[in-house]
Amino acid sequence: MLRIEIPKTEFYSEATQEFVQIQHQTLQLEHSLISLSKWEAKWHKPFLSAGPANKQDKTDAEIRDYIRCMTLSQGVKPEIFYALTQENMSQIVDYINDPMTATTISSREANKPNRRIVTSELIYYWMVAYGIPFECEKWHLNRLMMLIRVCGEENKPHKKMSKSALMHRNAKLNAERRARLGSSG
Repeated sequence: MLRIEIPKTEFYSEATQEFVQIQHQTLQLEHSLISLSKWEAKWHKPFLSAGPANKQDKTDAEIRDYIRCMTLSQGVKPEIFYALTQENMSQIVDYINDPMTATTISSREANKPNRRIVTSELIYYWMVAYGIPFECEKWHLNRLMMLIRVCGEENKPHKKMSKSALMHRNAKLNAERRARLGSSG
């Protein structure tokens, strides 16, 4: 969860054509599958994917609305999202991009760009398919996605090594053992 402080400020609202005063407020935000689902239900487009269906960048209104969807604090007026400072926005972007896990996956497939359109429903499907409990929908989204990737990697059939790779690995292991034991073979 991210807590951000919005300072007391005043700004001009184009919508109401008047000055709006904002009192100091603390917001609690969570980048989760629930937030993603709320946003996609409103905007009818994928939030995560960068494929042909989502070529354009998010508008300012879409970004601010995603922050609204992330908000756990109760009774927050919509104007507050226009009072976010550059520092607040940087904190939010850093929080969204934080992997929130120590797990890394190194595989050849991880380096290939994925053009698949990922929506909240697809993530829920993966959760069901891998038996991940729905309580995890409240986790930081990057942590949940890593758990899904780990489940995918662990459920893949293991590839057999080629004869040359097997011979190379065995020769390396033998050389290490000889060096460690001080033997010549």
